[in-house]
Amino acid sequence: MPELPDLQVFSKNLTKQLVGKKLQKVTVVNKKKLKTPEAKLKKAIEKQQLKKIERVGKELHFSFANGNVLGLHLMLKGKLYLFEKKNEQKYTIIELLFDDDTGLAMTDFQGQATPTLNPEERDAPDALSKEVNYSFLKEQLKTKAIIKNVLLDQHVLRGIGNAYADEILWKAGISPFSISNKIPDAKIKLLAKTIRTVLQNAEKQILKTHPDIIAGEVRDFLDIHNSKKKVSPTGGAILHATAGSRKTYYTEEQELFA
Repeated sequence: MPELPDLQVFSKNLTKQLVGKKLQKVTVVNKKKLKTPEAKLKKAIEKQQLKKIERVGKELHFSFANGNVLGLHLMLKGKLYLFEKKNEQKYTIIELLFDDDTGLAMTDFQGQATPTLNPEERDAPDALSKEVNYSFLKEQLKTKAIIKNVLLDQHVLRGIGNAYADEILWKAGISPFSISNKIPDAKIKLLAKTIRTVLQNAEKQILKTHPDIIAGEVRDFLDIHNSKKKVSPTGGAILHATAGSRKTYYTEEQELFA
């Protein structure tokens, strides 16, 4: 599943390719996830100039000149592909064809990737927002939930996924199984800084090694959430724990607050 740094890079690369063009035609191939009638979607964004592409939480938002926004959520297995004149990708959910005959297709063999017209604004701040500071986290961590679950809760904080939650918590020296309201202030302050630095550094790394990427996920540089690595940069054995379908990577170097 593409996470925040991947989506940041996708948005930058798609901006270079598509912003400024006029949308000639939108075609919804798989309508199961479309919450808006296709005719309404077409009326809202066809013949409109694409003004901006940005990542918002775990979605990509395509903003058009008339103020309408198309949100694309890739879910677990969704992918984006650029095409010329004709889209030949299998499992297409939606395709956008622009006035110069270039296009963008969103696919998903699981059929879960979701297009949304004018997505609702969310109250939870984005993980890279300046709002995500010590004071914010201190308030949100007044709970008995384990810290990793809080970081992953999109109603609390938008954008962080499983892999980067593990990386952030390792860098901050906090066990993912720590009870949130037991974490001391000094660690909360460190966590606030670590969220930003881990995510921003990951974006830089992806741009460096995969400068044109618009699909998939890049994980090979991760220190902890990495199936190919057995020890952390500081020599701790990397351990695994699985809850449901979600695997947590951690080391005993991380302090448990309980």
